[in-house]
Amino acid sequence: MHSRLWHALAATAALLASTVATAVAAPSTPAGDTSDRAPIAGNIPAWATPRTEVARTNGNTVRHIQVALALRDQAGAERLAAQLATPGSAEYGKFLSSHQFLDQFAATQDTVDQVSHWMATQGLHVTGVSANRHFVDAEGPTTALESAFGTRIAAFRTRIDGATRTLTAPASPVTVPISLRASITAVLGLDDSAALLKPQHTRPAATAAEQHCARWWGEQNNTDVPQKYPAGSQSNALCGYTGTQVRAMYKLSNGNTGAGTTIGVVGAYNSDTVVADTNQAAAQLGVPPLTDGQYSALLPQGGFTDATECGAEGWNAEQTLDVQASHTIAPSAKIRYYAGKTCKGTGIYEAFNQAVTDNAVDVISNSYGNADGENSLPQAARDQFNSMALQAAIQGQTITVSTGDAGNNSGPVGHPTASFPSSSPWVVAVGGTSVGLDQNNQPTVLTGWENSGNTQSGTAWSSQRDADGPFASGAGGGTSALYDAPDWQAGVVPGSGGKRAVPDIAALADSYTGMLVGQTIKGQFGIGSYGGTSLASPLIAGLVVDAQQARAGNARVGLLTPVLYSLKGSGAIADVVPQKAGVWTPMMHAFGGVAVPGGQGSYLIDFDARPQNLQSAPGWDNVTGLGTPANGFIGALSQ
Repeated sequence: MHSRLWHALAATAALLASTVATAVAAPSTPAGDTSDRAPIAGNIPAWATPRTEVARTNGNTVRHIQVALALRDQAGAERLAAQLATPGSAEYGKFLSSHQFLDQFAATQDTVDQVSHWMATQGLHVTGVSANRHFVDAEGPTTALESAFGTRIAAFRTRIDGATRTLTAPASPVTVPISLRASITAVLGLDDSAALLKPQHTRPAATAAEQHCARWWGEQNNTDVPQKYPAGSQSNALCGYTGTQVRAMYKLSNGNTGAGTTIGVVGAYNSDTVVADTNQAAAQLGVPPLTDGQYSALLPQGGFTDATECGAEGWNAEQTLDVQASHTIAPSAKIRYYAGKTCKGTGIYEAFNQAVTDNAVDVISNSYGNADGENSLPQAARDQFNSMALQAAIQGQTITVSTGDAGNNSGPVGHPTASFPSSSPWVVAVGGTSVGLDQNNQPTVLTGWENSGNTQSGTAWSSQRDADGPFASGAGGGTSALYDAPDWQAGVVPGSGGKRAVPDIAALADSYTGMLVGQTIKGQFGIGSYGGTSLASPLIAGLVVDAQQARAGNARVGLLTPVLYSLKGSGAIADVVPQKAGVWTPMMHAFGGVAVPGGQGSYLIDFDARPQNLQSAPGWDNVTGLGTPANGFIGALSQ
């Protein structure tokens, strides 16, 4: 089974190698003598073009960078990761420790020393080396960085995520001495593309919606508005599910707690009230409180930067949601939060790499992504995430990633595109569902999260025609333009053209049927409904460690996707198909670049109505993947 995966990954690696070789053979050189230098392909983002350049950057601005070092045997690492994840393989489940990975695949200390010495001679201050020898960290003024890497750094004005932004990036190829080219695979931090990574959660902001919400499907149904759907299929928007309801949604027993496991959460910034908020919310939502030492946070040295520009409050909300969602599903699992110091530069990558390097967490949940498509992040940055995720797979760590909340991203981008890092072949891409539980916590509605909006016009509903058409909210999905289909998707995913397709699986994400989360905002604690695939990712992470709890010796599950696709048709994953149902709300939710009407009114949300090209369907689909966890999910993964 793993052979096709290996061939697909090898083809991708060969393409990248060809790109580098071509660049070395015929470089686009900056001014001056570059005969002893070689370019590193993929460090210039797609949005950094001569047409969008507006200014030279301030040469005195100090930037923090990470020079990424090549693995000693990239092809061997990919081959091993595939074997470790393939049921029936002789290597299945025999994961390496972080020290074993270091000894077998990481750059040597001699390589680290050579690169560090060269950087110091270029006037850069080397500030550290990651424990897995993946990155050499350094900082220096822009002029020194330009000189060291033979490039020119400029400001570019471009439209990103529906707004005009001015971002910094190299305006010419990044080069290094030929003697070091085989050792260096990327230079992160020379551009601002990481600032485009954002939390993937949604939250109703209107108190009017909360005043009219239903505690379960159909508890409140505004009969003063037109009834588009039959009795039982139309409801007021839900207030948000309690922890008890969410656990019932996934058929969890009192024994499913994730005991003996650890969940990792990667984000930026830090909420000082997350533990108190989680415990205060738990007391009201039927969830045990966190015990002493159950939650920990690894915060960056030197504190945080760029809080206003990066929207730190949104990241704090994301952290709170991730902690409470994963704790709801796995209330005895430890939770370790890895905080990036900024959304810019290398902050998120440093946090993610730390979660991999520590190898102290079994699952790493990532509820962030980029709504501007795979290509808005430079190739070098994507490659580094994939390299870190490859190490995680070899160590047996499962990585879950939300697929986004802007549907197929055609609103902010102008055409359908998948998001990264959910399109990485080394992660579990988590899509979204809309779920309506009845008073007995049984599903009355279960369908894909792709909502269309309607506005009341007299005694009828008029489909919205905004910038996004009728699209009102929905999970990301589609086909990658960059990565070949892994082995496990062969014969399962229709019409992918041989490319990686997302998502792989789905969980609760629709904010109109969301989960209640408690958070202190500006000194005031409150509980409100949250949604988004940011909710779905930690829910799946919690289910994975519940399964790990039931495995002999609490053995890790590892790269989960091959096992998930082997469960197709087993009953462990419930197929999700369109269901004619909808909710009424007095206030539409605006988020993620989605255009919706503002102000109070009367609106109806149609579930899974294909407002774009995404819709659930029998078998694998581009909204829910294989489907959503069913009653036998934990048992199937615990084998």
